Amino acid sequence: MTGRAQHDPIDVDARRSAFDGALVGLALLSSDGSTVVVANPALHALLARPSGSLDGAPSTDLATGPSSLYSGIRVWRRADGVEIDVRVRRSGDTLVVEAVDPDEAAHSEANRDVMAEAGLGEWRWDRASGYVTLSHRAARILGQPPGRSVTWGVLRPFLIEPERVALLVEQAVTSLEPYRFETRLAIEGRGVVVQVSGQALTDENGAFTGMVGVVQDITTRIETRSELQAHDHRLRAATAVARLGIFEWHMLDDHAVWENDRMFEIFGHAPEDGTIGKTEFLNGILHPEDRAEVRKAISAALREDRDLHISGRIRRKSDGAWRTIDMAGRFERDAPDRLPRRLIGVVADVTDRRLAEERQTLLIRELHHRVKNTLATVQAIVGSTARTATDIDSFYEAFVGRIKSLAHTHSVLTEATWQTASLTGLLVNELRPYAEVAEAGGEDGRVVLEGQPIDLPSDIAVPIGMAIHELTTNAAKYGALSNRTGRVTVAWDLEPGGPAGTLRLTWRETGGPPVQPPRRQGFGSRLLQRVLITQVQAEVTTDYAPDGFSLTMRAPLPKRNASLNPLA
Repeated sequence: MTGRAQHDPIDVDARRSAFDGALVGLALLSSDGSTVVVANPALHALLARPSGSLDGAPSTDLATGPSSLYSGIRVWRRADGVEIDVRVRRSGDTLVVEAVDPDEAAHSEANRDVMAEAGLGEWRWDRASGYVTLSHRAARILGQPPGRSVTWGVLRPFLIEPERVALLVEQAVTSLEPYRFETRLAIEGRGVVVQVSGQALTDENGAFTGMVGVVQDITTRIETRSELQAHDHRLRAATAVARLGIFEWHMLDDHAVWENDRMFEIFGHAPEDGTIGKTEFLNGILHPEDRAEVRKAISAALREDRDLHISGRIRRKSDGAWRTIDMAGRFERDAPDRLPRRLIGVVADVTDRRLAEERQTLLIRELHHRVKNTLATVQAIVGSTARTATDIDSFYEAFVGRIKSLAHTHSVLTEATWQTASLTGLLVNELRPYAEVAEAGGEDGRVVLEGQPIDLPSDIAVPIGMAIHELTTNAAKYGALSNRTGRVTVAWDLEPGGPAGTLRLTWRETGGPPVQPPRRQGFGSRLLQRVLITQVQAEVTTDYAPDGFSLTMRAPLPKRNASLNPLA
């Protein structure tokens, strides 16, 4: 039996039948590729062409260009002009054409390059064989050969947390849902952080068959994120030490974000109170006298594109106290020619610092005033002592005593926190060298002090201290303390009147030599009459009765200046 010839009619008919009945598109081109000699019904249907209309048609009716007639995923054109993705396999002048799924069309060679540039590597795990197939990029990330080369058992030792990863994969298999996780690997002695995304695969019966997914090396991203977090932590630590509040103000919706607890402390807000925007800050929180200046500063910073610096007083919500704040910030823009979208800044409560600066200014003024008065007092002491002294020894004795008294009073004032001097302390300091002093009505000593504790402000402590020195000196030379039987009683109390009450002090001497009124006015008398009246605005009455000298002084006490208290 001999075989059929090559062009046997039966063979030709069979081949034609197979050509026409094929489920994929088939076309035979002319030798130069410019003409479609014949196309089967499947190709006509794919391109929405009437049956036979492609036979003898230019090949350009099929594709968008000559290159689209070669093997690969190509773009062809339907009869209605719509371009579609097809897979072309060309062998000589014969074309095999089939439709391509959109996902497959998108997964081109170019996409592979893009995925590689993005650090994405593909992988596939087949449950039946247990092997993982890795793309070249995935293989480089995992430190393994590419292709169908490794099993899960090979990859598992490289995982830092294999139990957690195994649990995540098991959950994905159970739910058949896509999954994503980050994990650390130890590859070739170095730590690598990867992000793995995957999807379980099933067969037509829904049975689990394997997984596909991508892996990405995110080590650099994680290190950058960690560095940013560390930088943020350092910034927050620095602002916490500096007691600075950090905020963001979003301009479009007038919403503020307070980044740390210090902001809530400065404004006296509890977390449940929330934050405040610009409108509430300007109209409700900021002191009315400061609003115009703050608005002007904000407008200038926006107009001139510079940093914002403002100061003002705010009412703290928690206790209603007025606090002074300094605020500095910078506006952020999406583009140089666009309006800012937010302000990032810091706030400092400078109330205590401002009060300290004001207190320092007052103390300097007080020092200047005191030095001026002291020099004037020393000048008066020198002149008056010289005029009343009979010789150099008496001048020296009187002058030194008075200077010591002045120095002691200043020492008491300097050591006192509130720049005050105790009246009792001034009396005891002057009288104790001459006699035993009994305080609070005691009768044991030759000197009796009776009165409540009173602190004298610096304005009157110096002249009153000098007056006590002169009274004591006169009593020791000529009065009750000049013999062994005399007594001195000093009594005082605080009467109503004046800014802070009126001091009424009585000095009474008894048991001393008979008293005679002075023939001339010495320094002590001038001090008692002139200094007390001029500097203290006191009313002074003296009595030179034969049985003992007495003096009564009524001096208004000035109101204590809290700003001079360093501990305020």
